[in-house]
Amino acid sequence: MLTRENLKSGILREMIRQADPTIEIWSDDRIRASLAATMADGPERDAIWVFGYGSLIWNPAFHYVETCKGRLPGYHREYCLWTRLGRGTIDNPGLTLGLETGGECTGVAFRIDKDAAEEELEIIWRREMVAGAYVPTWVTITCCDGRHIPAIAFVIDHGFERYAGGLTEDEIVERVATARGPLGGCSDYLFNTVKHLDELGLPDPYLHRLADRVRVRMAPEAAQ
Repeated sequence: MLTRENLKSGILREMIRQADPTIEIWSDDRIRASLAATMADGPERDAIWVFGYGSLIWNPAFHYVETCKGRLPGYHREYCLWTRLGRGTIDNPGLTLGLETGGECTGVAFRIDKDAAEEELEIIWRREMVAGAYVPTWVTITCCDGRHIPAIAFVIDHGFERYAGGLTEDEIVERVATARGPLGGCSDYLFNTVKHLDELGLPDPYLHRLADRVRVRMAPEAAQ
């Protein structure tokens, strides 16, 4: 599991580098430059929020002082990023979620204490931008309590080398059901996300359908 400690220490980056030397890992300077540019482009704000739509919901690994359940108009979660190291291998790559344009996405926004923002945001960047798969984007979250808050969301970069857009649902089910890596199975990631969204009262029909199909696909293997 990803932890605060291995993100801060660089263990995650080293694990990726050793497993696949062909992947371009972002340096500390590049990560900090991306973070600084994102913050400079943001709106005037009294608080710093980050939107979680996948594993950030159930394993944020950073410190926060408040959460807000809500929805993000204009984007939807989709399996659109190959993972050959975390929840897959080079020979059997898995898939992970990204934000694609269009539709709507439910999730959780996390408010970070302003005094701790530099450290906490760098931890998030070390996790999400380890190889530059996403475009950090300022969005507006509509909270369940009626607030509208600016937040940072990590939107998939279509130019990234491991972008996996346009897959059929059958292809997604096969990858999620069969791929496994050092961080566990792709199916665990899916089931955890579905479980926590349900507990928050934010069920995602798309993920539920995928989860049902993945369980069916995995059933013969489980029986052996």
